[in-house]
Amino acid sequence: MSCILNIETSTSVCSVSVSQDGATIFVKEDLNGPSHATLLGVFVDEALSFVDSRAILLDAVAVSCGPGSYTGLRIGVSMAKGVCYGRNLPLIGLPTLEVMCVPVLLYHDLPEDALLCPMIDARRMEVYSAIYDRALGVIKETSADIIDENSYLDILEKQPVYFFGNGAAKCRETITHPNARFIDNIHPLAQMMFPLAEKALVAQDFKDVAYFEPFYLKEFVASMPKKLL
Repeated sequence: MSCILNIETSTSVCSVSVSQDGATIFVKEDLNGPSHATLLGVFVDEALSFVDSRAILLDAVAVSCGPGSYTGLRIGVSMAKGVCYGRNLPLIGLPTLEVMCVPVLLYHDLPEDALLCPMIDARRMEVYSAIYDRALGVIKETSADIIDENSYLDILEKQPVYFFGNGAAKCRETITHPNARFIDNIHPLAQMMFPLAEKALVAQDFKDVAYFEPFYLKEFVASMPKKLL
C-alpha cells in the first residue's frame, strides 16, 4: 500500500491530489490562476483532512519541481517541504516536463516511433522544453529554447514529434514540418503525477528536504535573460 500527496504549481494551474496504489482518491484543481498563494494552502489542508479522516497514512509528498514559473515553483516546493517536516515524510521531486507527458501516454494513441515534446511558455518565442521517447527516455535534455522554423529539425526529419503544453500553441505556425503534431489542452496536473511518484517511491528516490530547490532556481536562473524571470 502506498499513499502520496502530489503538488503541482509550475504554471498558472494550481493542483493537489492524493494517490493511493495507482489511483487518484482526492483532487483539487484551479485552472484560472495564477492564484497559488491563495489556493495551495487550502487545497493541501483539504487533502490532509481527507486522508486523516479516513485514517490513511501518507508515505511521501511529491512536488513538480520545474522548469516553470519562479513564483509558482517556490510556493509549491515550500509547501511540500512544510508537509514533509510536519509529518516526517520523504520528499519526491518530479520534473514538470515528464509530468506533462503522462496524460499523453495514457490517453492518446501514438505510433511506436513517436517522440514527446512538452513545452512550457517562457514568453515571446521562448519555451522550456525536452524531448522524450515513449518510455520517457531522454532524447533532448531540458533546455530554454528560442523557437524558429529550424527548431528540432534534425529530430523531425527522422520521426514524428508530438508538441504539447502551454508553450506549444504559439509554436504551431512556426514549426511546420510534416512530422510535427500538436496536442491541445495538456497541463501539468497533480493527478497525473502518480505513475512517476510511485516509481520514485519504490526506488526510494528521495530529495533532501533541507536543501532541495526547484530546477528553475538551480538550473536556469543564472543563464536566462532577465526579461524571462
